[in-house]
Amino acid sequence: MKKLLVICLVLLSVQGFGQGLLKRLEFGLKAGVNYSNFTNADFPTDPLVGFHAGATVAFKITKNFLVQEDFLFSTEGAKNKGSQFGKDDIKLYYISIPITLKYRANSGFYAEVGTQVGLKSKEDISGWNGSDFAKKLDFAAVGGIGFQSKIGLGIGARYIYGLSKVGDFDISNVNNDFKNNNAQVSLFYVF
Repeated sequence: MKKLLVICLVLLSVQGFGQGLLKRLEFGLKAGVNYSNFTNADFPTDPLVGFHAGATVAFKITKNFLVQEDFLFSTEGAKNKGSQFGKDDIKLYYISIPITLKYRANSGFYAEVGTQVGLKSKEDISGWNGSDFAKKLDFAAVGGIGFQSKIGLGIGARYIYGLSKVGDFDISNVNNDFKNNNAQVSLFYVF
């Protein structure tokens, strides 16, 4: 009888802890527009318009402070203005995982800062005959602002500043020490 009572108490406490944990989690969907380019490239480029879409999850540390992680498919790169890579756009496709610390005021406005890892899933460069143009991993710093309404609908803007080299090629007259930079505007809905 005592064992049964102890088991029941343990199950109730685990269930209560699990429900408390779920109340601290926010899940949502996010999609938007990218405006990306390379910095420190020694070949001429212009910004390229792309998109991002995916899911988001946040853990509320307190009422106003959250740790948020997104899982996004993102198109990045640059418009090539004519160089060794031809004249077509340089399109890089990433699975991006930003992790940010977010402060959300009671009014719904928020600011966030953090890091991002991008896992290259594909690259599309017409006329590129080499092996990989870009490295498999891309590291960046993230900062942003936005607004989330009480019903969970929101809009956000982020700047993603590349920290790691993008180029994974060896051409004697081209420096591969350029980095991804990306401005994003997103619409999201948190359940």
